[in-house]
Amino acid sequence: QVQLAESGGGSVQAGGSLRLSCAASGRIVSTYGMGWFRQAPGKEREVVAAMNWSGGSVHYADSVKGRFTISRDNAKNTVYLQMNSLKPEDTAVYYCAGDVSYSRRWTVPRFEYEFDYWGQGTQVTVSS
Repeated sequence: QVQLAESGGGSVQAGGSLRLSCAASGRIVSTYGMGWFRQAPGKEREVVAAMNWSGGSVHYADSVKGRFTISRDNAKNTVYLQMNSLKPEDTAVYYCAGDVSYSRRWTVPRFEYEFDYWGQGTQVTVSS
């Protein structure tokens, strides 16, 4: 079992920054792909950013390229999402997810069905 706990959400004005953290417990996740998704009210959940186990390959949604950065600290068993230049349309619940079925998979997981474990989510609200 893997538990994922997000933190760092909150309210910020447009143009501001937030850093989300996803602390994993129950298993070391350094050899697994990880990702961040978000779901805005009335919309489907969508991938925001994802990375393979090494961090050498990453994927970003077009809407966040150049503004968001996914990273991991294996010593802390934690994944981060640095969000800069936030826009009102970034308002959503953000979820951390882990692809723990395949250790050291080189491809980047980017679809919901590829992820086995999910956090509870953290709210991000960006005001104009």
